[in-house]
Amino acid sequence: MANKLKIIALGGLNEIGKNLTVFEYGRDAIVVDCGLGFPEDDMYGVDLVIPDFTYLAKNRDRIRGLFLTHGHEDHIGAIPYAMREFRTPIHATRLTAGLVRLKLEEHGLEKQVKLYTHESGDVVQAGCFQVEFIRVNHSIADACAFAIKTPVGTVLMTGDFKIDAMAPGGMTDLGRFGQLGKEGVLALLCDSTNVENPGYSASESLVAEGFDRQFKGCSQRIIVTTFASNAFRLQSLLNVAHRYGRKVAVTGRSMENVLQVSLELGYLKPPRDTLVDISEVKNLPKNKVVIVSTGSQGENMSALYRMAFSMHKQVDIQPGDRVIISASAIPGNEKSIGKIINELYRKGADVIHDKSADLHASGHACREELKIVHALVRPRFFLPVHGEQRHLRAHAKLAEQMGMSPKNIFIGSIGQVFELTRTTCRQETTVPAGQVLVDGMGVGDVGGVVLRDRQKLASDGMLVVVASISKDGSRLLAGPDIVTRGFVYVKESEALMESLQAAAKRAITQNLRRGGYDWTAIRQALRSELAAQLRDTGREPMILPVLMPV
Repeated sequence: MANKLKIIALGGLNEIGKNLTVFEYGRDAIVVDCGLGFPEDDMYGVDLVIPDFTYLAKNRDRIRGLFLTHGHEDHIGAIPYAMREFRTPIHATRLTAGLVRLKLEEHGLEKQVKLYTHESGDVVQAGCFQVEFIRVNHSIADACAFAIKTPVGTVLMTGDFKIDAMAPGGMTDLGRFGQLGKEGVLALLCDSTNVENPGYSASESLVAEGFDRQFKGCSQRIIVTTFASNAFRLQSLLNVAHRYGRKVAVTGRSMENVLQVSLELGYLKPPRDTLVDISEVKNLPKNKVVIVSTGSQGENMSALYRMAFSMHKQVDIQPGDRVIISASAIPGNEKSIGKIINELYRKGADVIHDKSADLHASGHACREELKIVHALVRPRFFLPVHGEQRHLRAHAKLAEQMGMSPKNIFIGSIGQVFELTRTTCRQETTVPAGQVLVDGMGVGDVGGVVLRDRQKLASDGMLVVVASISKDGSRLLAGPDIVTRGFVYVKESEALMESLQAAAKRAITQNLRRGGYDWTAIRQALRSELAAQLRDTGREPMILPVLMPV
């Protein structure tokens, strides 16, 4: 196996987010990105979803470094949880490193983890791997692709990217992509998020023009919600606000963190006397205020959510406020966003969220941009990444249209191992992979059984049967009493409750006559009898017998 390169995705395949890819050769391994995902609607009580680190923890002595493409949560959010399982040096560009440092400090890990900062063009030796940082455009500053040189060839991993000729800091380094293509690329791992979108992604500079149109002639307070990490957009807002004599206040923890890091590192250069604290906006005229907040995806308890539902300490939505939603909905978030938009309208706000208003530009490459990368790189093998199954399939088809043989295109799943030599690529074994659920301070203690119980409680409610039985198990002393939660409104279901109580009493007394000492048998009889009684209702609440020996 020493002459084969292994590529293993532990996240980011057949899903959006939770990106994590492992590269192995011999006794050396490196990890690219370590992101989180967000819970689906049926994951009740779950705060975050992170990759399963079982395989990495088992191979912790082989890991030579963690390399980060950029600072979005779906690429860095799981780092504190990973560093509890294994320790390795972290390599990132400046803004990404600044955001990671905040996470490590929050979790008390800043002194235990080595964090190295790099620039585009830097090359890092990590065991037998050479990792080169290559500048790309994305919706966050300092994003990069990686050219990973291995003993069997070079692998190019684009990370999340687009091609924006007018981007601050320069365009994606297509020259370096082309040079690598001439030298020979063994495998390309390329972002698939926007592969279904034709043409080219819009330039971030168009968003600044869209802001100008919304600010011009507006005499009301302006509230803008956007992705917290987009410092480019925040700079545009600062510039446009200054042009129209407005002060800018930022609210929302993640937005405040990005603002802090971006100011410290010089990525944000606010015009003089433009930034103010959120507590000051109540003392300013409405036509002199811009509030930039989190909540573009409808997140519960985000700053915009709290403003819309009158829960924010400093700001409440007022009639006439112009609310600009400068973001597109991540698939699955449409309902949450719609809920906030409806509440904003109910409060009398003027909500601007139309795509035609040029208020958002995606950070991911569309089809024509992806074609450019494929044409420049011309890899021997192609592995589409960062997308659901439909995105991966569409990207594979695009690669075929660009002349690649279907035999050299591989669509994988998380945990699947690809083994590459200089001339071959094969799907081989699998390693432990999946998702770990974070609920409050608990990590991984909410498994499939607990989640199913929560789903059951959410869909059909709970029915508790309480009865007191003599210690010798011969007599029913009190009850059974039935308590319900989320099942029926008791006052309007007296007949049903009486029938359930009679069925419960019958189940208990019949088992007492048979000896009564098998408490497990009584509980099982209660569940069976009540389930049969409820069959005609079409409901299946969770039934919890509580038997108390007296």
